[in-house]
Amino acid sequence: MRTPLVLAAAVLCAALPAAPAAASPEEPSGSATDGVDYPRGGEGPEGSEVAFEFQDPRISESSGIAPSLRHEGVWWTHNDSGDHPSEVYAVDGEGRTLATVTLGLERRDWEAVSVTEGPDGTPSVLVGDVGDNFGGGWPNVRVYRFDEPEALTDALVEPEVFTLTYEDGGRDAESMMVDPRDGRLYVVSKEFSGGLYAAPETLEPGGEHVLERIDSAPLFATDAAFGPDGTRYAIRTYWGVTVYDSTEGVPGSALGSFDLPESDQGESIAFTPDGTALMAGTEGLNASVWRIPLEERYLAGETVEEAAEEESPAEEEGGGTAGPEAGSALPFIVGGAAVAALVITCIVLLARRG
Repeated sequence: MRTPLVLAAAVLCAALPAAPAAASPEEPSGSATDGVDYPRGGEGPEGSEVAFEFQDPRISESSGIAPSLRHEGVWWTHNDSGDHPSEVYAVDGEGRTLATVTLGLERRDWEAVSVTEGPDGTPSVLVGDVGDNFGGGWPNVRVYRFDEPEALTDALVEPEVFTLTYEDGGRDAESMMVDPRDGRLYVVSKEFSGGLYAAPETLEPGGEHVLERIDSAPLFATDAAFGPDGTRYAIRTYWGVTVYDSTEGVPGSALGSFDLPESDQGESIAFTPDGTALMAGTEGLNASVWRIPLEERYLAGETVEEAAEEESPAEEEGGGTAGPEAGSALPFIVGGAAVAALVITCIVLLARRG
């Protein structure tokens, strides 16, 4: 989603000197989904490669991607907000469009897609109309669900509609994911102090439901996805991704973070059907979708805290872990607060001028 205010903020964040951080991108601190300050992407992990490029000129702002449960090698995607029809596209491993499913409703700001089993076990496609270019101006957001077609042919469907309201006020979001173990839906807000929100365990078509904030989330999250067995999920930003262990439930524990391949506007993320790699997409005509293999540590379930304990020196005599004194964090906190204040001031000035 090309929101001027968000892009201005991103430019300001990149231009300002970064304050020292108490934890590196590989070591998220605090709660499971604390924000991580990513650089603007790079080559990505070793083995990253372009899996395919969208070949359909109608797909110009791909904002979400999800693997099919019915058709091997097929991916579902859709466009962002703007002058686009209410269509979801099935594409193959070469980026060719195989089918177009038109939803018989008006769209607002589609930002995410997930494919999971419905309450009756039928594979279902869920489209997240959760974006908000007004920064929380909409009173609610919506999610649409329809059965994944058995045959990949063009079709018009009337989806089920679920209405969701944030418990702490409206906000912008671009990330939606569904736990394959119990079908519970989660939304990740896109803001400086992003949040991970859980929907009720059961959603009723036509009903209104409250999204409960259960944890914090990385800065400017643009998509999220569960792995095929639900024991892992990932939250991406424009430039990087954090993988979490949700074996014991959500929010779980952060396993680590890494850069994604550089792109114009990184928007989508999904696990491959076997759970060993991520698929990362961006907006634009003939946009690339990258395949990023996951390191063993993201598959084995070793948390960031466990890895740090293995690498850290033994505890010093008299108790306490070897490392900087608690008081040494004060300059970092003050510096970070000053940078944040300057960024916010610049954004307010830009908004007023706009």
